[in-house]
Amino acid sequence: MNMALDWIKRSCPTPNQEMRRAATARQGILTKPTGSLGRLEQLAIDFAGWQSKELPRLGRISIQIFAADHGVCAQGISAFPQEVTAQMIDNFLSGGAAISVLAKHMNADFNVINLGTISSIKDAPRLKNVPISCGTEDFTHKPAMNGKQLITALNIGRDSVTDSDLFIGGEMGIGNTCSASAIFSALLKLPATETAGPGTGIDANTITHKAHIIDKALTLHQPHLNQPTDVLERLGGFEIAALTGAYICAAQKQIPIIVDGFICTAAALIATNINPSCQAWMIFAHQSAEPAHKKALDHLNAKPLLNLGLRLGEGSGAALAVPIIEQALLLHSSMATFTHAGVSDRHA
Repeated sequence: MNMALDWIKRSCPTPNQEMRRAATARQGILTKPTGSLGRLEQLAIDFAGWQSKELPRLGRISIQIFAADHGVCAQGISAFPQEVTAQMIDNFLSGGAAISVLAKHMNADFNVINLGTISSIKDAPRLKNVPISCGTEDFTHKPAMNGKQLITALNIGRDSVTDSDLFIGGEMGIGNTCSASAIFSALLKLPATETAGPGTGIDANTITHKAHIIDKALTLHQPHLNQPTDVLERLGGFEIAALTGAYICAAQKQIPIIVDGFICTAAALIATNINPSCQAWMIFAHQSAEPAHKKALDHLNAKPLLNLGLRLGEGSGAALAVPIIEQALLLHSSMATFTHAGVSDRHA
């Protein structure tokens, strides 16, 4: 691996096991049957380990949206033209997108990072304008990006991570479900017919065409897909690479991560292949309506918090999961114990 990427292999710290045990013990003496709050109890225990506090709380939430265009759109695999990527960046910044509304509601640290679109983007507040190129190459003809571009995108993701109690990565890029599907096919050894889905709303014939395009790319690049970074370089997008770098860096900084849907899970899959220790810092927000998403979650042994039929992207599903985490931590810290409430527990 290039020395400029040595950082992505650096092991992530192990969550604090003493605080996990303390939080588990506290859950056992709260005025409820043990286990009766289900996944909420586990969330509280997980955050105790992540924050090294028996009574963890969510303060600052960081939401970083990575955007870029994809050369494979030349193959007619999307319902929307590529100009929409830049238009949606404007929508994010003006507050009109779903993730913008949710980020404002939770008072999150919200930024959009432009890694390269076919339309130029003017500088604006909350925009980090760092274009690598006008989008990736068409991966049916050549690698999506070169090695230098891959390093740049991973490092941009790394540099987006600042101190917070929770990191949410989102994405925008017309054509990126095609890229994510190709990544899933390459890493999970699945045919494109099992990974290609509707994306932004393409019809059945276009899904079949999309699968054909992915298979064509897999055949072209197969001799060179030996490492996860090779898969990312040849089949990925700048925004997916940046997400990958951000996930690894957040885990290295001991910041819990909520992974959003289909595209973000592709980045998480690459990140955990590069650096397996980062998965201990991940929560998977929801199961997407994209058919292959469940296969990827199962491969990661991930149990998503929500299943709402979402396929919007942007980090919106991850943001919707935040109130569940907040309520889990509130119950953990504020419920009475049997002793304090004067309630007999089952052992009395």
